[in-house]
Amino acid sequence: MSVPSPARSRGREGASASSGRVLPFPVTGQELVLLGVIAALWLVLGLATPAFLTSGSLVPLLVSTAPIALVGLGVTVVIISGGIDVSVGSIVMVCAAVTATAMTAGDVPLVLALLLSVAVGGALGLVNGVLVAYGRVHAIIITFGTLNIFRYVGLQVFDGSTVDGIPATLAVFGRGEAGRTAGVPHSFLLVVILALAAWVALRHTAGGRHYYAIGGDAHAARLAGVAVRPRVLLAYVLTGLLTGLAACFVIAQGTSTLAPNVGLGLELSAIAAVVIGGTSITGGRGSVLGTVLGALLVQTVASGIIQLGWPSQLSSLFIGVFIIVAVGVDLLRQRGRSSS
Repeated sequence: MSVPSPARSRGREGASASSGRVLPFPVTGQELVLLGVIAALWLVLGLATPAFLTSGSLVPLLVSTAPIALVGLGVTVVIISGGIDVSVGSIVMVCAAVTATAMTAGDVPLVLALLLSVAVGGALGLVNGVLVAYGRVHAIIITFGTLNIFRYVGLQVFDGSTVDGIPATLAVFGRGEAGRTAGVPHSFLLVVILALAAWVALRHTAGGRHYYAIGGDAHAARLAGVAVRPRVLLAYVLTGLLTGLAACFVIAQGTSTLAPNVGLGLELSAIAAVVIGGTSITGGRGSVLGTVLGALLVQTVASGIIQLGWPSQLSSLFIGVFIIVAVGVDLLRQRGRSSS
């Protein structure tokens, strides 16, 4: 099945995916720039605080990056298709609260804990998907509403207090020795594997290419035979599933206590990672590998500011600047394509 021509003109990755042409090297110019920025930032931070380039600093950095990148993978697919999901932070809260509560109530093995969290996330993603795909209301309105509804549900699970005595079932995704292989955190390794799988699916399968077509022009995609609503529904379910897994990473990061503010602000970090990674906020173009790099940049800035002893508010300032620059570059790129 061919996809409509408007999607083919929506940027390098979207264009190559739509036409079926495979780039000889999977890294785009945007991703190379991000790699250069991250390398330069690591070099500066290593010179300013030599402890930054030690395993004692880099391992927590990668562990903290993992849930942001994982949520960002799902949000990338949603934004490529022309939508957005600002409820993912609240989904993390609900999934983490339900899973942590179940773990403290009885002997819940690792696999069951993962399945529980992912299932809850998928169910909440399904709610978003049905409302967005069939409700005929813009995704920002729907997911802002569910953000508050899901947060209320999460607070009811917490019942006004923290969840204490959480066992170390999820330590395999934590910061300790049990959470690493060859010095690399399991959580980050899993994110890289899932990102590569998502990259292959988006660029080398018909279903993946349809998301670029929908984001480029949903009406034209529908005329070309793309099942727009089911695809949009699936994007939000996928985001919910990945967010449920990210909630397990969040639980594993902490101690044996989970506070009711878990997941707060995670949606902003994930969306920032997606935009900084090169995904067009207007849809039709994006990169899951860029999202992982964007998440790494976001967390590097946050960790670097802490290690330098600077005010934590500067993290928001720098991330805001990065977002504005990324969006500005994307708008200029679109203007250049439309004028050519």
